Amino acid sequence: MARITAGVTTSHVPAIGAALDQGKADTDYWRPVFAGYEWSKKWIAEERPDVIVLVYNDHASAFSLELLPTFAIGCAESFAVADEGFGPRPVPEVQGHPDLACHLAKSLILDEFDMTVINKMDVDHGLTVPLSLLYGQPDAWPVKVIPIAVNVVEYPQPTGNRCFELGKALRRAVKSFDQDLNVQVWGTGGMSHQLQGPRAGLINPAFDRDFLDRLVADPDSLKKMPHIEYMRESGSEGVELIMWLIMRGAMGKKVKELYRFYHVPASNTAVGHLVVKPAK
Repeated sequence: MARITAGVTTSHVPAIGAALDQGKADTDYWRPVFAGYEWSKKWIAEERPDVIVLVYNDHASAFSLELLPTFAIGCAESFAVADEGFGPRPVPEVQGHPDLACHLAKSLILDEFDMTVINKMDVDHGLTVPLSLLYGQPDAWPVKVIPIAVNVVEYPQPTGNRCFELGKALRRAVKSFDQDLNVQVWGTGGMSHQLQGPRAGLINPAFDRDFLDRLVADPDSLKKMPHIEYMRESGSEGVELIMWLIMRGAMGKKVKELYRFYHVPASNTAVGHLVVKPAK
């Protein structure tokens, strides 16, 4: 059967993609950010997952206020790279895994999660930047990807508890698939940042570090955190962190932390990154 072997969280700052694409990764400003992912790049080259279930949020590339699903799953053969206003990023097209994706959609819906099934979708920096951080700039991505898009843009967003429970259902769904697959679950977005208003530029390292600690050792406490606390402590865009709870829910009760990285700032965002595996 398929198995979930690891979980990854990472910020998906668009400026990180721009720095890579424009050859600025080795400048003084960006060098510390990319150095923080060198361990993970070596690790994933050894792990060689077959499929990544990548949880992210769309930034008005595939969805808009005219159509904004709470949870959506991509079941297509492939996903084109979105044009976010400056042309598509010069990265490979993302290859899907329709067999597993359709199985997950069926299992999650029958498990009472109302997933929107997407058979054609362009993916933006929320999905491609995490791939670039761990895989660099290959001619083709060496892994299949199943996108799960979460609404963290427009109120009402799903609760942290609902996201955690979706992760648990995702774990059950993967384990019930009858092909031998090495599957990872990634949660992306965050950490603390705010892009507009009087608090634009807010970064809260104390909150971020506490969130990382609790995500590993005490996720039950994070399930109860209301949206207003995310916004107060980590800025309006800090609510993206609820997507990390989907990854954590998919890992089971206990995890072993393999690697952690935290850096301020990258553009106007705090960058956080975790690699964990389910503990036996």
